[in-house]
Amino acid sequence: MSALQHFQALANGVLIFHFSIVTFVVGGLVLIVVGNLLAWSWVNSLWLRLAHLGIIAVVVAESWLGMTCPLTTLESWLRGKAGLGAYDQSFVEHWAQRVLFYDAPSWVFTTVYTIMGICVAAVWFWFPPRIRRDTKKTKGPGTV
Repeated sequence: MSALQHFQALANGVLIFHFSIVTFVVGGLVLIVVGNLLAWSWVNSLWLRLAHLGIIAVVVAESWLGMTCPLTTLESWLRGKAGLGAYDQSFVEHWAQRVLFYDAPSWVFTTVYTIMGICVAAVWFWFPPRIRRDTKKTKGPGTV
């Protein structure tokens, strides 16, 4: 495998990871609401909910600060190192990028990300995460 192919493979990996994060944020919100309506307790796992809230908080902060997502920057840099042009991509790459990247003014993205962040925060309060507490009592010294 040549160096160019390594860079292309890394760029594809970043794209897939980026797409997975988007899917986690959007699909996770739906899953948390539906899961609570169907009484699935696992959707309120503290780690799941913290990861979900944390990711959308970063996305909203980036958009309000006018920052480009570091994953987008990394993928673009890797594609440049691979010598890829705008149309030099596989079918999967082409469609994954079309789903992730739209041609719209930046205020549209900031608005969408902010609304998504508000929805995630609202779901956090409507369906609070479950904090596991150890229900076993430990016996102290000298107790039977």
